[in-house]
Amino acid sequence: MSAIDGLPGDWQMVVGLEVHVELATATKLFSASANRFGDEPNTHIDPVTLGLPGALPVLNRQAVELAMRIGLALDCTIQPCTFHRKNYFYPDMPKAYQISQYDQPLNVDGHLDLPDGTRIGIERAHLEEDTGKSTHLGGAGGRIHGSEASLIDFNRAGVPLVEIVSRPDIRSAEQARQYVTELRAILVAVGASDAKMEEGSMRCDANVSVHRPGTPFGTRCEIKNVNSVRSLGRAIEYEARRQIDLIEAGERVVQQTRHWDEGDGRTHTLRSKEDADDYRYFLEPDLVPLAPSAEWIQAVGDALPMLPGARRARLAGATGVAADSEAAMVVVERGQDDYVLAVGAAGGDVARALVHVKEAYADQGATPTVPAADLAALTVLETGGQLTATQAKAVLADLVANGGGDAAAIARARGFEAMDTGALEAMVDRVIAEQADAWAKFCAGEGKAMGALVGAVMKASHGKADGKAVTALLQARRG
Repeated sequence: MSAIDGLPGDWQMVVGLEVHVELATATKLFSASANRFGDEPNTHIDPVTLGLPGALPVLNRQAVELAMRIGLALDCTIQPCTFHRKNYFYPDMPKAYQISQYDQPLNVDGHLDLPDGTRIGIERAHLEEDTGKSTHLGGAGGRIHGSEASLIDFNRAGVPLVEIVSRPDIRSAEQARQYVTELRAILVAVGASDAKMEEGSMRCDANVSVHRPGTPFGTRCEIKNVNSVRSLGRAIEYEARRQIDLIEAGERVVQQTRHWDEGDGRTHTLRSKEDADDYRYFLEPDLVPLAPSAEWIQAVGDALPMLPGARRARLAGATGVAADSEAAMVVVERGQDDYVLAVGAAGGDVARALVHVKEAYADQGATPTVPAADLAALTVLETGGQLTATQAKAVLADLVANGGGDAAAIARARGFEAMDTGALEAMVDRVIAEQADAWAKFCAGEGKAMGALVGAVMKASHGKADGKAVTALLQARRG
């Protein structure tokens, strides 16, 4: 466990996250109304959505399968489950109850591994229906308090959700950010959701408490509906510091639900925290228990793609970089790792290909327009010494602009030729003589002087010199 940065003493934070994910189904969880974002308000409604008398729910098979994909991707156990009515009244819940899962959820006892190898336990990932959406007019911060009027859109009511509940294993705001980022990548990879936080298809609640080592966990407060990874980190850091300030002032942390205000950078009280008893859970009488067969579970598992963590590990093994390096993270996130490996299969240098794809393929997508064989040919020229790193970047820019081409021909057309060894040595000696001060500092071990000398040689050669060869010559002359 790590202490909270920037605070005196040995306070430690404990964080558990509840992530709500809308599933990518065609219709709602219990009715045939469309599950589609951005349409005119109140156009995707029906008797089930509105809770009209006599309307009965019918479970969406696709939603169950997508929920099973999530569970298997998080190494959960899939078990027989039941649905319950969670009773409460908000304006955006027309039935005055939500159909959810309580003591027998679909997915239990899983985990998610962060890119650095830290394992975060998953307590459960259960199915439930989403609520409608309220828009409060007037007032401050878009909240109901102080507003002049409220508008209700029931299009989202009844949309299938999976609530993924982590164990309280997160010990810093940065770990929380990494957890949500990795979870989002998994959800998108398995096709369960588009996980767009900006559209509300992925929302996050954070349970935060603080304590000192060797003492029981403190009283937790829940921060509701944080809508970006950046805001999540800020909200957790603020809430932990707020609780520490209260305790150190001799006051008590009260369990409650709080709202994060992005504008003032603070959490604010919404209501005292409810417990399970407050919701009066009871079995949904209109739905039978759900018991996925072993054959169905096996079929769902067999259809899962390789997950982001495994893809990063595969890429790391092929290129020699760390699995949690920026290059591996970025290229896998873009879906370009198969392309990098294809460059290697075409005879190219996969390590150089990884660097080039990370730097130059930001807008190329998962299927780059430059054929893998063309990039392979470029990496061979570069690693063979025919092109410097600077020249290779210039040739690559032409390849990207034209959707491929002959790297060697482009290099010739640009006048890129490897410098003769004798000519390079003479140029290095001339720069040493002209840059006597930089040479003296380099000989004395000053690191920046090396860059100045290499830069001078590169300038004198109009970019034709190989930076690695220049470095080697300088080091040889220093002895």
